[in-house]
Amino acid sequence: MAPVMRLLILLFLPGIFLSCGVYGFRGNNPPEGISKIFVQQFEDLSGFSEPTLAEQFTQDLKVRITSDNTFRIAEKVTADASLVCKILTVVDDALVIVSGETVTRRKVTITVSADFLDLKKQKSIWTKNFTNYGEYVSSSNDFSERANGVRIAVNRIAEDIMIDLTSNW
Repeated sequence: MAPVMRLLILLFLPGIFLSCGVYGFRGNNPPEGISKIFVQQFEDLSGFSEPTLAEQFTQDLKVRITSDNTFRIAEKVTADASLVCKILTVVDDALVIVSGETVTRRKVTITVSADFLDLKKQKSIWTKNFTNYGEYVSSSNDFSERANGVRIAVNRIAEDIMIDLTSNW
């Protein structure tokens, strides 16, 4: 019986291992023919008092796209696709309130709309809103702490956009 088992194992084991290589973690994106992308400067419609917010978003996303190596950054005239993003809202809320109504932690929530356009076919591939947050310690008028919360939210949203650009779940 041992030789029969060995024969069965030798026949089925390679088939099992070969079938494991078919699955991948990425979806079908990027759409066919899209290898170069133009990332337009983010537009800030939020009215939030952070003058460099749009630039932070734009640069963070460009760095992620370049690092991921799925797309190359290009000028609009040579790009296959375009990403147009708008910062819709930035909300800074109290998160933890201790006795005496003292706020010890705050949360910055940012919402961005993104439109991924196929420039060759002149049509939208997808349009989505992305919302994420960053928490920070609330101290007496220390805006550097708030900037950390904003940076965390920017990083999270840029990562969410990057995931949607490169996967099609």
